[in-house]
Amino acid sequence: MINRWLVFITCMLVGGGLGSLVGLRTGLALGLALGSFIWLVFDSFWLAHLLRWLRVEQSNETPGVMISPMPKLPGVWGEVADRTRRLLKNRDHQWLEGQARLDEFLAAIQASPSGVVLLDAQGRIEWCNQTASEHFGFDAQRDVMQHIANLVRDPAFKSYVALNDFSGDVSIPGSASTPARPVKLSVHLHSYGKNRKLLLSRDITAVELAEAMRRDFVANVSHEIRTPLTVLSGFIETLQTLTLKDADRVRYLALMAQQSQRMQTLVNDLLTLSRLEGSPFPHISDWATTSALLAQCEQEARALSALLAPHGQKIEFESGPACEIAGVQAELYSAMSNLVNNAVRYTPEGGSVHVSWSLLADGHGQFKVRDSGPGIAPEHLPRLTERFYRIDRSRSRETGGTGLGLAIVKHVAQRHGAELLIESQPGQGSCFSITFPAARVRLIQAA
Repeated sequence: MINRWLVFITCMLVGGGLGSLVGLRTGLALGLALGSFIWLVFDSFWLAHLLRWLRVEQSNETPGVMISPMPKLPGVWGEVADRTRRLLKNRDHQWLEGQARLDEFLAAIQASPSGVVLLDAQGRIEWCNQTASEHFGFDAQRDVMQHIANLVRDPAFKSYVALNDFSGDVSIPGSASTPARPVKLSVHLHSYGKNRKLLLSRDITAVELAEAMRRDFVANVSHEIRTPLTVLSGFIETLQTLTLKDADRVRYLALMAQQSQRMQTLVNDLLTLSRLEGSPFPHISDWATTSALLAQCEQEARALSALLAPHGQKIEFESGPACEIAGVQAELYSAMSNLVNNAVRYTPEGGSVHVSWSLLADGHGQFKVRDSGPGIAPEHLPRLTERFYRIDRSRSRETGGTGLGLAIVKHVAQRHGAELLIESQPGQGSCFSITFPAARVRLIQAA
């Protein structure tokens, strides 16, 4: 500031000195005026230079980058320019830090397994993450500033928004939901800021499915146990109240024993499933021979076939190369016998059941059961391993099945790192196979 005054005084002195040479009074006044004018011109020039640079920087839409060099100005204007540059630099630095934090925050929301949609005061979409785009079928760029009600048209969601009570959530179908593969979303709105709203969505399809399976499981267990109990209680009441002939009494007792055995089988299967789910995975140091497993399955299958198909079935066992499987022998036998017994139960008299063990070229071992039964429609195949899932309940009861066999097979296969494959077509029989990984199969070398 002092330099500015010194320049001004210098201009006045030089102007006044030059003017006094022309005329004592008039020249001095003119010289002083001329000096002031010259100082003002130069000062205005530097000021205009500074203002032009500030205007250019103000129009810059890229913070942190100066599109023109800072002017080198003398005196106070140079100091003003330097301090302005520092302020702009600090402002841009703060802006960049804020933008970086915002980007990190948005990246965290983008990685969230829940859908996130930011709505303005009018209910228009300001931003949404990729999960929300998949849940609702949004286009993150095209649908910005579109009203949420125009894109999510489910009546339950519209009623939820209209009530303006966001203390709870609402369940609606997802955009990818189909009758064959339903998708269920839980949607919850939260108010924030000035009438803005945060919409959170969560895929609850698996939760809904698990809850439905739990309800079905309880209902099926209750039904499966209640049916034989009803039969038993009826026969017991008959034996207690009526005088029966010996033949009738023997027949009733036989039926009671049959229903009791049915309940015992059901309880045993439930206990097996519970044990499989709660015990650690089998160790790879325990080995079971395939020949012993197939021999047990064959003995049980022929006994069951004689009971269910008195006129005979063609049952063939192909033991293949002598191998060992790493795992629990009781579990492996349970899985294999369930597949074989199912094939015997569902194959009509005169039909055939072929059971084989083979060592594949890649070292995997495969246990396969093929039957000439009625076959299974494609829509039933994905659900066959669900507990108590039956294609034909009446047929299952006739053959004595509990509806838990394939669930046990699936769990045993998973515990041994194996894969259960099901191939079937209506009228062409079925093929069930368990493929064991090469690490769990070894060939028994001949002595």
